[in-house]
Amino acid sequence: MGTRVAARQVLRWTVMKAAVFSPLRCGTCPLQPLRTGCRSLCSSQNTNRASHQSHGLRLQPGDPELSLLSLLDMGFTDSQAQRIYEDTSKLRGGSAACKHALSTLTALFVLGLNPSSVLKLLEKCPELYTVRESLLQQRIGNLRKLGLVEGSLQRVVSHFPQIITVPVKTVKSMVMFLREKCLFTVQQVTDILRDTPAVVLENTDKLEYKFQMGATHTFPCNMGHRCQSEPSVSYVYFRMGVKQAEMVKSRLFRYTLDEVRSRHSFMERRGLYQTPDKKGQTIIINPKLDSILNVDQDTFLTDVAKASAEEYEVFRRLLAREWQEEERLHGTVEADSDDDDEVEEDEEDEETRGKGGYRKKRK
Repeated sequence: MGTRVAARQVLRWTVMKAAVFSPLRCGTCPLQPLRTGCRSLCSSQNTNRASHQSHGLRLQPGDPELSLLSLLDMGFTDSQAQRIYEDTSKLRGGSAACKHALSTLTALFVLGLNPSSVLKLLEKCPELYTVRESLLQQRIGNLRKLGLVEGSLQRVVSHFPQIITVPVKTVKSMVMFLREKCLFTVQQVTDILRDTPAVVLENTDKLEYKFQMGATHTFPCNMGHRCQSEPSVSYVYFRMGVKQAEMVKSRLFRYTLDEVRSRHSFMERRGLYQTPDKKGQTIIINPKLDSILNVDQDTFLTDVAKASAEEYEVFRRLLAREWQEEERLHGTVEADSDDDDEVEEDEEDEETRGKGGYRKKRK
């Protein structure tokens, strides 16, 4: 229903644009039978122009797409039209950028958004003014293919408009990562995009550690470094024993690795969380991930961790020192490993030279 209304709105604006900004302007009025109506229309236009020029804005005769009249015809209020007009007038690229701005507005209306939603969206992400309509349509179409149906798609774009500034290739790459590396199902990936669309801008290397497919031992690899081992499961999956369905339900991608590790480690060291064994069993009943993450700090401490804010703050400071020490040690180990590799290479070179010398003597 919203899409049909928007389409009619854009069609109405197109017709009005053709009438208002025709090369045969109302002042000439070549059609005698319509002279009275044309005179009335001209009077209305002159009144509007005088009103808009009184606000310090000038209409561009050669660029009707960006006029206040066209914005008003699309359904914007006077103040909304003025704001958009001022924003687009500041765009670099001249008329080319203005045409992109027009196509952006058209695409957003066709998507089913109303003028107020469009304005809020463009204020959040002014980069959209400069995106070509063909690219917008491709990106919106790709989101539909990924399972974002009508209603969900509009909410995602309104909440996180940056998602339609991201190239289709980048979005597909993230989807592939979630499917192949993190082992999420097609529906789970759709749910992640719907609930946490900002994931498309995440660095996959950082996510790969957060949901690492390379931990084969019972402890996570050093923070900030990728594990070098056989493919298995993520920190949250392996270390905490949380399945993919629960990750999606708890909206795990909204939280940083530091937030997850801090709360999990605090619970674990207080004896309130236990890493499952190979059979997925624990002696105690672990709280759900949702109750650990999807609550504010006061609720987490009072209802889940049963601790004071002072205790948690001290713990976080100590934990930060531990992580720094881990990183320092890991860096030392990596440096030693590089030195060992160089020594091995030198020994191989000497051995090769020795064999070569031996062969020369034999000759």
